[in-house]
Amino acid sequence: MKRFHVHLHVQALDQSIAFCSRLFAAAPVRVERDYAKWMLDDPRLDFAISTRGAASGVDHLGFQVNEASELGELKARAQAADMALLDEGATTCCYARSEKHWVTDPQGIALEHFYTLGKIPVFREADAASDACCAAASTASGAPAASAASAAATVPANEMPRCCAPTAGARAACC
Repeated sequence: MKRFHVHLHVQALDQSIAFCSRLFAAAPVRVERDYAKWMLDDPRLDFAISTRGAASGVDHLGFQVNEASELGELKARAQAADMALLDEGATTCCYARSEKHWVTDPQGIALEHFYTLGKIPVFREADAASDACCAAASTASGAPAASAASAAATVPANEMPRCCAPTAGARAACC
């Protein structure tokens, strides 16, 4: 069974958690310093908010599936529709380990299709190693570590969302 996924960027996480909890009449199932997530049954919705974006608003939409076979079905549909597809395979993002791929609709809206395999303690495992690498590189060059890490995380607006889409090229440029 599929669950619709919405990920929003917010400016004030605590205020947004309080608002959404009242709106959904439910507490989030996961809260981190920069992220919160609700798994609603009516409607079937995986709703996430984070402070990881530059501006408030929709980061991306998608579908979460309960079985790997459903993910394969979504991938086949996207390929049959001649949609641009980015297959990440096994990856980590949004405090979870997942199998996923991304498609982009004709208007450029990113849609994430994913099957969650388990939880992880960080937003993305690669970020910890990359941020340490970028901090070391920026310290050696004399640039502030925070600005180097921010620059490394920047993805052009016409590419996949900054939340979860691969940023290997940006990270490699940093380090």
